[in-house]
Order: sequence, then C-alpha cells, then structure tokens
Amino acid sequence: MPNGQHGQQQPPAGGQWYPPEWPDRIRALADGSLTPVDPRRAATVMLLRDTPDGPVVHMLRRRASMAFAGGAYAYPGGGVDPRDEDHQVGWAGPSQDDWAHRLGTDARTAQAIVCGAVRETFEEAGVLLAGESPGTVVGDTTGDDWEADRLALVARELSFAEFLDRRGLRLRSDLLGAWARWITPEFEPRRYDTWFFVAALPEGQRTRNASTEADRTVWIRPADAADGYDKGELLMMPPTISTLRSLEPYGSASEALAAAGAQDLTPVLAQAALESGELVLSWPGHDEFTKRVRLGGSS
Repeated sequence: MPNGQHGQQQPPAGGQWYPPEWPDRIRALADGSLTPVDPRRAATVMLLRDTPDGPVVHMLRRRASMAFAGGAYAYPGGGVDPRDEDHQVGWAGPSQDDWAHRLGTDARTAQAIVCGAVRETFEEAGVLLAGESPGTVVGDTTGDDWEADRLALVARELSFAEFLDRRGLRLRSDLLGAWARWITPEFEPRRYDTWFFVAALPEGQRTRNASTEADRTVWIRPADAADGYDKGELLMMPPTISTLRSLEPYGSASEALAAAGAQDLTPVLAQAALESGELVLSWPGHDEFTKRVRLGGSS
C-alpha cells in the first residue's frame, strides 16, 4: 500500500512519520552521490461509506514489524501491474481515453492505473468495483471461490483482465474519482508515483482485512482520523493526512465523488534543500509537513 514515502518510523511530532535515514540520504542527493531511482506507478483508494454522522473512510494500519511505515495508517493500495496495460479489459464507465485525459497519461497507462486501483481494493479490502453489466455491481465477495481468485491476484498468478474475463465482469470505472497524486521523494530508495482515488462502498459488499501487511482496519470519519493524527495518536504519512483533510468538507460519499473531477492532480513531490546548517524538507503547497533537520542528525 504505497503512500509516497518509505523507511523505518521514528517517534512522531504529532502523528507525522519520518524515517531516520532521511538526513543522510538528503545530504547524498544534495552532493550528487545519490542518483534518484525512477518511481513505480501505484494506485490507492479512499473507500467511503455513509453513516448518520457523515461519511467514514476505510483505513488499514500497517503491522509494526513492517520496514515500510510500521504502525502507520493508510488506504488499500499498491503497485500497478504492467500486464494491465496490454490486455483487453471488460470496462464500463468513462473510457480509457477519458481517464488518460484526467490522469495526464496515455490510454494504456490510464487503463493500468485504474485497474490497479480496483484490483488493490479487492486484494486488500475484499471490495470489488465491477459488475456483469454497466449498471450493476457484484454482491457479496466473501465465498471460497472469490478468495481463491483474490489470492491468485495477490500472487500475480492471475492478471486482473483474466480475472474479470473469467467471471464475465466489467470494471466500473464510473465508481472511481481521481483525487490526488503524490510522488515519493527523490532521495528514497523505493519510489512510487501514486494516484489517489475516491470510491463508495457498493451496496451488498463489506470490507475485511485481507492484507497480510495490516494488523487492523477501521472505518473512521476523516475529521476524527485527522484529530487522532494531530494528537499524535494515529501515525500517518503526509499524503494520507493531506487527503484525509481534503475529504472533511463532504457530507456524503456521493458528494465526494461528485467533487473528484475538480481535484488538482498536479503531482506533489517533496523538495530537500540545505539552508543555514539545516536540511529543510518541504512539500510544495503543504506547509504543515515542512521538516527541518540540523546537520548533526537531530530534529
């Protein structure tokens, strides 16, 4: 479930997570001894469900033992499967060309990114945004046969296009809205170019913790999750807390989906600089995440 950053966690100020190896890597980037790796495309989905108190979002807590952001809360997500660029995919909703225009890519890449969002939501939450016809969505996906297919997808033994074809399903691209795009900083050894999507939980389906990387799942109001972050009770990476805050104004899942088309998909990429004996890490347009690290390594 990539979210734009990586590394071991250190005690957060508030709920913000920063890997302790960052200062050394930022220095290396600054002096030219570190060459940035190309980011891998990824997709993650903010799955929403309506309640009497407003919409809640589905979040996973990464196992504390994980090298990448152990204990941090995130959304279902992961890397894009290159096979999804080439295969004919059962499709309903805005076309691959429409998505290419929205995501700023070519049609083949857009298909793979949207497939990645739908596939990862099924793999990690057991929720499938697909149906037998353009106006339908599958119901309960908790049976043994569904689980066998899910595990085959996780193991990459089955491509998503093959999975849809086997079951006579069409991906419902109209149930997704593109929300944001964050790119892992250039000084990280593993980088992702991650598109964030919003979607509503289909009627008849329910989430479950299907991810081996998570030890807990929650449905939580975005404002409550942000409050937990501000108090230092919930650990999150900048892309997660930023997108959570951006969901707060919406009173229902449908309102958020309707607002997706107006969201800015300009990539957010952290910048690192040396200023007056400090390493300064910032995300353009997101001042709350600015981090200053003294060259001695303390922060």
